[in-house]
Amino acid sequence: MSAHTTHPSVTAPPRRDRDRTFPSERPALLHRVTVTEPRFSPMIARLGLGIVMFPHGAQKVLGWYGGDGFGGAYSFFVNNLHIPAPLAVFTILVELLASIALVLGLLTRVAAAAVIGIMLTAIAMVHAPFGFFMNWYGAKNGEGFEYHLLAIALGLVCVVAGGGRGSIDRMLSAPSFERRP
Repeated sequence: MSAHTTHPSVTAPPRRDRDRTFPSERPALLHRVTVTEPRFSPMIARLGLGIVMFPHGAQKVLGWYGGDGFGGAYSFFVNNLHIPAPLAVFTILVELLASIALVLGLLTRVAAAAVIGIMLTAIAMVHAPFGFFMNWYGAKNGEGFEYHLLAIALGLVCVVAGGGRGSIDRMLSAPSFERRP
């Protein structure tokens, strides 16, 4: 036996280092995702982002608000933007579902992260060539990305602070004696 090995009958204690914690020391994943304080500022960011994103998702999925519905959005994503079909379906559905989740305050951090991803992709794939400003006067062939940056900023507030007051997340994560929206 070399000097660096232990005797087979001796069991080493479990290794504990900075980067690893044992399950009993970790909060549950659901708690990590939903924990939030009953503050108004994250609630305002969550509701603002959810309410603004809902019509966009409803246009793509349901054809509401002058949208082309699922078929039109899918065709545009796949044929014009060359997004793979499964990713196009995922993106279209997530835009609607994330907006509903934000309004309800359900898995706020996950929903906001999804919206941030959609906005970053929209900037990179569609809006960056048209510059910063929206096309208020119809002088360009497309819209700039200022709206997307505002949505990203609101999303970051939600990712950092959670759903805030009135969210389902707050009810799920608060101790039982504090469970109120």
